[in-house]
Amino acid sequence: MTSISLLQESLFHVDGVSPSIDVSRVAGKLFVLTLGITRILEQQNLEVSIWASPDGSSWGTEPLTSFPPKSYCGLYSVLLNLAQKPPVRYVRVQWKMNRWSKSPENTSLLCAFYLDAEESGARMQRKIEPELVDVVAVA
Repeated sequence: MTSISLLQESLFHVDGVSPSIDVSRVAGKLFVLTLGITRILEQQNLEVSIWASPDGSSWGTEPLTSFPPKSYCGLYSVLLNLAQKPPVRYVRVQWKMNRWSKSPENTSLLCAFYLDAEESGARMQRKIEPELVDVVAVA
């Protein structure tokens, strides 16, 4: 089963875009994306989206998938279907941060987060394999 770190945990102060990641070896697979927010300021939200490209330079007008805006630390998951809009050879992460406070002293942005992708079914496979080994050993 395939697991990919799309964005290492980092502390961000501005909107951004990750480097592109070649996903051609896992084309056509379904992934579970896990967004981990480890730090975020009060009265701020984070929007994360995944963009696809066939050539690494044209990223289209709509993301493959995105997380609804998040304002709290935690783990959040969405599905990423790489067969949805072929051909997908590269993906990248884009994030935007926003403060809704009207106070002028509350204009700074700060958010620490990471994004991982795991092939759908990988968690089930890890749970099933040890049981199969025990059954085979007993038989």
